[in-house]
Amino acid sequence: MKNAIYNFRLMSSMFWLMLIVCATAFAQEPEFDFNKQDADLILQNPDITLWHVKAMRPEAKILHIKAIDAQGNYYPVKAIQDSEQTALMDIKAFVDGKRLPVKLIVKQGDRYFPFKAITEEGELMDIKAITPKGEKLDVKGVSKSGNIVHIRAIGKDNAFFNVVSISPKGRINDVKGIKMTKGTVEVIINGNEIFAHVKSVTPTKQRKLSTPINY
Repeated sequence: MKNAIYNFRLMSSMFWLMLIVCATAFAQEPEFDFNKQDADLILQNPDITLWHVKAMRPEAKILHIKAIDAQGNYYPVKAIQDSEQTALMDIKAFVDGKRLPVKLIVKQGDRYFPFKAITEEGELMDIKAITPKGEKLDVKGVSKSGNIVHIRAIGKDNAFFNVVSISPKGRINDVKGIKMTKGTVEVIINGNEIFAHVKSVTPTKQRKLSTPINY
């Protein structure tokens, strides 16, 4: 009788343990393979050099920056080097085989300028910095100095991450908004009012990662 009770309790405990394990497994979203996505993108674009757009803190903490569609799918955001010069490069979001413009949008009552990719249909795609835990941080134009708009990823407690582009060899450019006119609206793209263009710009003091990244 005691053995029967013991076996019943053991089987019951194992059942609940298995249930918890299964529930945990289904609750965890599988990690997105950013490295494979970027490796595929590089193979698809052999005629250009892609600089990886990242959010970075002084302590060398680096976060992915991705465009995100309405379904939550991630897409690469890159600086495009198509010649020897690297002083001023375009920033694009690579979405379904298309290179979408990335711009700072005229703000509508917001504190900061939205940082968005623009589809051919005029839809605005979010661009976010992704933490190791999968949290999505806003990326915005936060301040302006002359014709330069400073772009930051905004973490908890309003901690700012610099937004940079990093070459395959580890060279670092700043990602900035560039104003070419004095008016609020720089241009209209697919029905959207643009406050500033977004470019990869060589900083006054050239920086380089001690260990180049491949993603």
